[in-house]
Amino acid sequence: MRLYKVMSDKHHSNKWIWIVLATVVAGIVAFLLLGRPKVAEGEAELDKNNRFRIENGDLLFVALPLNYQSDGMEDAIAKSTGDSLEVNYIHVAIAEVAGDSIWVIDATLKHGVERHPLDTFLSDFTLRNGSLPRIDILRLKDNSEANLFIDQAKRFCGRGYDLAFSPDNEEQYCSELVRNSYVTAKGDTLFPQQPMNWKSEDGTIPSYWTKLFAKLGMEVPQGVMGTNPNEMFKVAEDKGFNKYILLELF
Repeated sequence: MRLYKVMSDKHHSNKWIWIVLATVVAGIVAFLLLGRPKVAEGEAELDKNNRFRIENGDLLFVALPLNYQSDGMEDAIAKSTGDSLEVNYIHVAIAEVAGDSIWVIDATLKHGVERHPLDTFLSDFTLRNGSLPRIDILRLKDNSEANLFIDQAKRFCGRGYDLAFSPDNEEQYCSELVRNSYVTAKGDTLFPQQPMNWKSEDGTIPSYWTKLFAKLGMEVPQGVMGTNPNEMFKVAEDKGFNKYILLELF
């Protein structure tokens, strides 16, 4: 009876050791899966706070749900350029890392082409309910020319937003700025142009566009060569970019 009790205690002790070990392992797994930023695609280095680390030359894509509705340009862009993607990319910006600071260079209606802190960028794209949109990242696999691309983007700072979406003027819209900045030292442009589409899926042109171009005294530039964030994101893999789908923001 005594021997049985000793063996039972030993078995009981071993059982608890295994339980403790299993709990520790489960905790580590949970940390790796839940403690890290939720990145659905791509592996990225994290910062000291276990957050996704933005790198010099990253492209930041603002993603809205397919069913998101607004009365502004964001909704008009989504209707005209959204397709098979699970979200609509309505804006793209360039990230610059300077020391411990993150800056964003982009073209918006509010600022024109401007370099500003990341917090300003996030504030500009905060949704009506106070939440932040999904931000997805494109990062060149060979990022050796990131400084060149950023310097080229800075040359556009101070210019206005290109409301005419024309390839033949000095102003820039968001994806136009990116295309004109991401030109290699050899003169290769990383993002192609294509005929722009302003029509919704039903073939009609959203009223936002018809009113905008009427105010500018021009026809809707259907078929004019240009770019948009959705197409940029789709061709990224063929252009040597990694994609990072951030399900949680930084």
